[in-house]
Amino acid sequence: MLPTTCILLICLLSSLCSLTLASLNLNLTLPHQHPYPEAVAQEVQRRVNASLSRREMLSLKDQQCAVGNPIDDCWRCGSNWADDRQKLADCGIGFGQDAMGGKGGQIYIVTDSSDRDPANPTPGTLRHAVIQTEPLWIIFSADMTIKLKVELIVNSFKTIDGRGASVHVTGGGCITLQYVSNIIIHNIHVHHCKPAGNTNIASSPTHVGWRGKSDGDGISLFSARKIWIDHCSLSYCADGLIDAIMGSTGITISNNHFAHHDEVMLLGHNDKYSPDTGMQVTIAFNHFGEALVQRMPRCRLGYIHVVNNDFTQWEMYAIGGSANPTINSQGNRYTAPVNQNAKEVTKRVDTNEGDWADWNWRTEGDIMVNGAFFVPSGAGMSTQYAKASSLEPKSVGLIDRLTVTAGVFGDPRDSSRSESYPGYSGGGTVTDGTTNTGSGGSSGGDDYFGMIFGNSAQPSSSSNAILLALLIILILYVTTSHGGVLSLPLFLTLLL
Repeated sequence: MLPTTCILLICLLSSLCSLTLASLNLNLTLPHQHPYPEAVAQEVQRRVNASLSRREMLSLKDQQCAVGNPIDDCWRCGSNWADDRQKLADCGIGFGQDAMGGKGGQIYIVTDSSDRDPANPTPGTLRHAVIQTEPLWIIFSADMTIKLKVELIVNSFKTIDGRGASVHVTGGGCITLQYVSNIIIHNIHVHHCKPAGNTNIASSPTHVGWRGKSDGDGISLFSARKIWIDHCSLSYCADGLIDAIMGSTGITISNNHFAHHDEVMLLGHNDKYSPDTGMQVTIAFNHFGEALVQRMPRCRLGYIHVVNNDFTQWEMYAIGGSANPTINSQGNRYTAPVNQNAKEVTKRVDTNEGDWADWNWRTEGDIMVNGAFFVPSGAGMSTQYAKASSLEPKSVGLIDRLTVTAGVFGDPRDSSRSESYPGYSGGGTVTDGTTNTGSGGSSGGDDYFGMIFGNSAQPSSSSNAILLALLIILILYVTTSHGGVLSLPLFLTLLL
């Protein structure tokens, strides 16, 4: 017989393991999940309201800079922002606000727009920069179009900062964030991405591996965490513009412009992939613009906070999901298409109403235009959402102000949008030529790393091994103190 203390320990561990024994896969995504997602949603709204309130107290001259968007107001009003680029890393919001990018690392200046050899990247190219192992803040010497041969595999602790130049990333791939953390992608165009691969690609200075054919996503997250995608313009890709799957979490997608695409954004691998229950994503201040069809986003499992976005139109639906994701929609403007059969914002994908009636899909302070309507379900005004209910009505009335600079800085809005795609004609049609206004080569004397801002940032250790430690202690206690081995079947039986 097991002693009483041992049985009590087992009961304690059993309650801890009700993180589900699906997570005793040992799902390493859940330790990175924020324990109070509603508090994160509340903090986003607090910062929006604080930024708007500060703007009201500024002079008319200062108001021209401070628009009330808490991310932009954090860094953009400084006269010397170009000399302090890394301040951007302090300006994140939502679930991806801890993404450090290359903060604390060196400045790497991309001077060469080529992508000649993905297995042996040329120094000075974007591919050479992103595979380095140390934290880097990557900037660009001039306007350039980078036509990738294959997917661009980015290593941890990197910032791709396109401010001050017109940077287009296109071609094969495009950007892959796989098993990495602490990435910031800011102010670049990503478009006309297509499947490519079945070749060797460098993922670090010392590792080159065979990669199959990519899907053709604009930006692909695969088991990635602490990711922030801000002020990018994405369009015309073969698969998704942004896809996050396989337990990716801690993500903020903000201030972006999406256009000319079918399946815009996928969050979640499949309905049965339990690690995606830990996925937490903030989608804020984006403009979902011209010629979009669906998936803005399409969610599986997880907690998705959709806040202060401008949805211009859609052809099928705006927000879809399956497998019981939590959707918290606050202060967005949803403008429905003319089609009377496509007015609904929401879509429960391949699910009967009896199955989705308890899903927590909530709308608060959203503006519905041209007959748009959101079908809520589940907890509604329950305690689960009480901490996220701080949205002030004035915030949604200022949706134009919050999203006016969505996308790459300087790009026009849809009403007058005449965006150019170097190397492409007719929007979605690929031409043979590619315009590279950056340098096509590099001299051996170039200083790609520029200046040092401080000590390199080190990855933080956030793995939670407490549960494993308790399990090991219990097994050792039983086997050493009571003269026998606790078999795995017996242990699991007691645990459950």
